[in-house]
Amino acid sequence: MSLTVLMNAGPWLSVPPPGYGGIENVIATLVPELRRLGVRVVLASVGDSTLPVDELVSVFPEGQFASLQRPYNQVCGVAQAHLAGVVRELHTRDDIDLVHDHVEAVGLATLTAMGADAPPVLHTLHWDLAKHPALYGTLDGGGRVRVNGVSASQLARAPQALRDHSVGHVHLSTPLAVDADRRPRPAKGDHVVVLGRINPGKGQDLGARLAHRVGFRLVLAGPVGPYHRPEDLAAAGEEARQNPDVRFFVEEVAPYVDGDLVRWVGTVAGRERDDLLATARVALFPLRWEEPGGTAVVESLALGTPVVGIARGCLPELVAHGRTGLLTADEEELGELVLAASVLDPDECRREAVARFTPAVMAERYLTLYERVRKLAATPRRPAWREESHLTAFDMAGGPS
Repeated sequence: MSLTVLMNAGPWLSVPPPGYGGIENVIATLVPELRRLGVRVVLASVGDSTLPVDELVSVFPEGQFASLQRPYNQVCGVAQAHLAGVVRELHTRDDIDLVHDHVEAVGLATLTAMGADAPPVLHTLHWDLAKHPALYGTLDGGGRVRVNGVSASQLARAPQALRDHSVGHVHLSTPLAVDADRRPRPAKGDHVVVLGRINPGKGQDLGARLAHRVGFRLVLAGPVGPYHRPEDLAAAGEEARQNPDVRFFVEEVAPYVDGDLVRWVGTVAGRERDDLLATARVALFPLRWEEPGGTAVVESLALGTPVVGIARGCLPELVAHGRTGLLTADEEELGELVLAASVLDPDECRREAVARFTPAVMAERYLTLYERVRKLAATPRRPAWREESHLTAFDMAGGPS
């Protein structure tokens, strides 16, 4: 395929990220498959990204994630500086067929503002679409900028203007799903795991409370704000509580972390994360928000671990209730479902991942969307005044036409 795509990952983390990094991990999973299919990829990221690509363009030498904890008036220029670099790159070359953008809000706004002479854009929505109502509610991509979701449920909750620009959804994938049904499966331990950044939407406080009430061992794996290890948070002192995620952990989760029934192990990555998930009895998702994508869900299934969770957001799309997991709308029932999930077959979870959540499946789907976006951008857009006006030719010309 003769296609050159500028993949805009943003300035926050390298690709692949050193540990936690949802969007950057998605890009690191997608790009190798696109290149295998013949797509030339220009990655717009930070200088220390190590993902093999055809070209790397960057403004910052390393990830700026730590800057996100600073006040807005000190950090607001970071994403804009990165996007300014992307715009300069697009202005100085004519070989980019499409921009695949992953930068929240400012990516969409900047690339839309470039005008008709810029390449077509597919902007992937990775987050809660209730955010940024003034941007999403008035979006006009000029026929050149389109969006996609990471689940159907995410798009169903989007503002109308955003849905009008949608070309569909693409579920997330994981390299762990490749040949997942053929790999040796480790023995299950006695622990349940909640994997992900610790914050109110992920519901770690609910999971910890249920662990004590029902009596199962729970491992919380993920960062708290900028702190990836328990010792880092312990050394940070009271100033750390200015971060809302830290405050949530200290006030709502930490009282249940006893080192026995409930443990917080910080960020886990690579083989350590895979082993933790693969040996877990259950991957628990005690969600209090509408999860848009669910990377940890597909990773759990690929590693043969059934999913138990609140039936919100993308979970009903990803989990086959009674076959690869158990879902409920009742928070109090969640603890009992953790125990009931022992009857589910880990191998069925792995087979489901192979069929639905491999990088190849995701890349093929994105290729289809790329072609759709390019065709839509090449179609002349009917001027808005012709679509909306009820004036006749006589009225507009001041007399007979």
